Amino acid sequence: MPEMSLALSTDDRLPSTPITPAEQQLRVDLAAAYRLAARRGWDDLIYTHITARVPDEDGAFLINPFGLRFDEITASNLVKINIHGQIYGDADVEVNAIGFQIHATVHAARHDAHCVMHLHNVNAIAVSAQAGGLLPISQHAMRFFEQIGYHDYEGLSLTPPEGQRMLQSLASHPAILLRNHGSLVCGRTVAEAYVLMDTLDKACDIQLKAQAGGALITPPRAVLEHTARQLVSDDVPEGEREWPALLRLLDKIDTSYRN
Repeated sequence: MPEMSLALSTDDRLPSTPITPAEQQLRVDLAAAYRLAARRGWDDLIYTHITARVPDEDGAFLINPFGLRFDEITASNLVKINIHGQIYGDADVEVNAIGFQIHATVHAARHDAHCVMHLHNVNAIAVSAQAGGLLPISQHAMRFFEQIGYHDYEGLSLTPPEGQRMLQSLASHPAILLRNHGSLVCGRTVAEAYVLMDTLDKACDIQLKAQAGGALITPPRAVLEHTARQLVSDDVPEGEREWPALLRLLDKIDTSYRN
C-alpha cells in the first residue's frame, strides 16, 4: 500500500529564489535519478521520493511534485521546499506531506545526507520483512556489513517520536530498511544515493534468489570485515565514476529530464 496521499497546503508559500548554476546542475542530476529509478522499476505509482539539499541555500530542498510519475520528472518541474514543508514560488503544485516528513527528519539530523532516497522497491520490502534482514551472502550485501539500520513498522504517518526512533536506527549508516515498508539511503551527492540504492536493491534481489535455491554460504567474519573496509577504502563519494555513464545512458534514450 502506498503512502497516505496528504498534500501540503499551498496557502503558505514563500517567495521564489533565483536558480543558481549549482542548483540547476542539482536539478538535472535529481531529475536523472528519478528517471533512472523509473527504468529500474523502483517507482510506486506517484508515491515515494528522492530529495536533495539545495547548495548554498540553508534549509531548502528539491522534491518531486505530488501527482507525477518518476518518468515525468524534469529539472524544471522539481519543487523547492523548506524543512517545514513550505513551497517556494506560486506555481500550482503540491507535495506529499507524509512522504516529505521522512526526508525532512533525515535531512535535519544528518548534514552529510545531501540526497535522501526513500523507495518502496519490492526486493527491499521483501528483505525488510525477514527477521534476519540483509544477509552478507554477496559482495553487494557486504557493502552494508554492519552499516545498515532497521526500523520497525509503526504505521503510515511518521510522528516526531517515531522520527527520533528511526534516526536512532539509522545512526550514521548510509542505509536503513524500514520493516514491512521499504528502503532509505543517504548520499553526499545524488549520484552516491543512487549507486547505494542500486547496490542495496541488487543485494536484496540476490538474497531472495539464493534463499530459493537451498543452503546459503556466508564468508567468515574476518573476510566480511576486510571486504567492507575495501569497499569504502577511499573518501570519494560512491557514484562519482558511474554517474557520467548513467547520464549518457539517459541522454541516449530521452534527454527531456534536462528540461
